[in-house]
Amino acid sequence: MKLSTIISRFLLPRIFITLYYFFKFRCIVSPKAEVDLSKNIQIGRKSRISSFVKMKSSNGLLKLGERVDVATGCFLSGSPAGLIIGNDCMIGPNCVILSDNYIMDDLEQTFREQGHRSSGTKIGNNVLIGANTVINDGSEIGDGVVISANSTISGKIAKNSIVQGNPATVIFTRR
Repeated sequence: MKLSTIISRFLLPRIFITLYYFFKFRCIVSPKAEVDLSKNIQIGRKSRISSFVKMKSSNGLLKLGERVDVATGCFLSGSPAGLIIGNDCMIGPNCVILSDNYIMDDLEQTFREQGHRSSGTKIGNNVLIGANTVINDGSEIGDGVVISANSTISGKIAKNSIVQGNPATVIFTRR
């Protein structure tokens, strides 16, 4: 971990990070949120990051569109392939959105020794993500999708779909 990352995560008061993102992107970040002070993080205008949210992106892009609301307790992780969230999205409490995964190909090595792989995660515009949802690396969610609470996403979801479950399945298409 770089010295600048250590300083921003552990020594810099959170109010400075809140002010930094407000003046740079015109968004609201709670002083109780843990948002990395990183050039890799881009937050759109009028977006709101609630308390106890963790946004980590020391080695890849984490981009939120305009007017994105991230509720309390969420974890968003940027990686080399990136995490991109479109405009006007609402993310419910305690959601986890990942953009990397462990490699599990070799049975003779531990997961830690095999390293990470990153396919990236893309979420379209006007998406509603219910509480406690997990969105895994490599997921692509189309515009206008509604994801029911406690769902797990691990693939592509067509636009205007309503999905639920673990694994998430389409239960209705909005018209």
